[in-house]
Amino acid sequence: MTVASAIETTALAKTYGKTQVLYPISLSVPRGSVCALVGHNGAGKTTLIKLLLNILPPTSGSATVLGESASALTGASFTRIGYVSENQEMPEWMTVQGFMDYLGPFYPTWNDKNLLADLDLPPDRKLKHLSRGMRMKAALASILAFRPQLIVMDEPFSGLDPLVRDQLIETLLDRINDNSDPLGTTVLISSHDLGEIESFASHVIFLHQGRLLFTEPLDTLTARFREVTVSLSPSGTSPAPLNLPASWLLPESTPSLLRFIHSNAQTNFLEEQIYAVLPNAISIQAEPMTLRTIFLALVKSSHRQDRSRA
Repeated sequence: MTVASAIETTALAKTYGKTQVLYPISLSVPRGSVCALVGHNGAGKTTLIKLLLNILPPTSGSATVLGESASALTGASFTRIGYVSENQEMPEWMTVQGFMDYLGPFYPTWNDKNLLADLDLPPDRKLKHLSRGMRMKAALASILAFRPQLIVMDEPFSGLDPLVRDQLIETLLDRINDNSDPLGTTVLISSHDLGEIESFASHVIFLHQGRLLFTEPLDTLTARFREVTVSLSPSGTSPAPLNLPASWLLPESTPSLLRFIHSNAQTNFLEEQIYAVLPNAISIQAEPMTLRTIFLALVKSSHRQDRSRA
């Protein structure tokens, strides 16, 4: 049976006592996608990953991973799923090569040819003597070698210098692009390094305070967000923020200028829409936004809404 989605969740939620850590989330991660899981500290990213990998049980709802119920994943399931976290535990007394040789027999698809060389990993050095960047390389090598159908990475770039990050990303992409699976390898990666993520992600999941704000392809996300500056005729009257469309986020105005983030700007009639709201507009500038600036705008907008409701 062909599974179109690598990950599916239906009203998946987690609470600890009276604290709701993750509100009901329903989403789908397509097979072969590279999906960025983004959100500030405490947004629920690691909790969601642990629910998907059966590290934590859900309070309610359900999830499937590669067609299997997440709550039923066993050791055999992880011959198809690779997991790397920023606090990866490894047998410190082993050498890098010894670690790889130990893991190989557990995986029928194991192939670590040239992998240590690609990552500049010293095979005879013990894991306990590796730097943080080297340890993350070793952790990545340990999953890339068995060519999993799904790779889950929780903050893999945290604290790493740019050269190491680039090498990790390059090796990751080279290996997954070399996969013979017609559906490709799916990657779910949680990271604060939004600039790096944007360079290779195809989809985005955005969590905020345990809630799912959206999940969509990266290209449609960046197409619908614009930073807009409108020059106004001084003789006109600027509308109050409450009268602006809901898709105009973080408005800031002076008698002659209005700036805002347009969160639904992919239409060809953007200028017509703005002139309809602002008939005294003289000129309109709409600039594209990066994933990082979109993230910051959404977080600031959410905080502003929370304060207005308080």
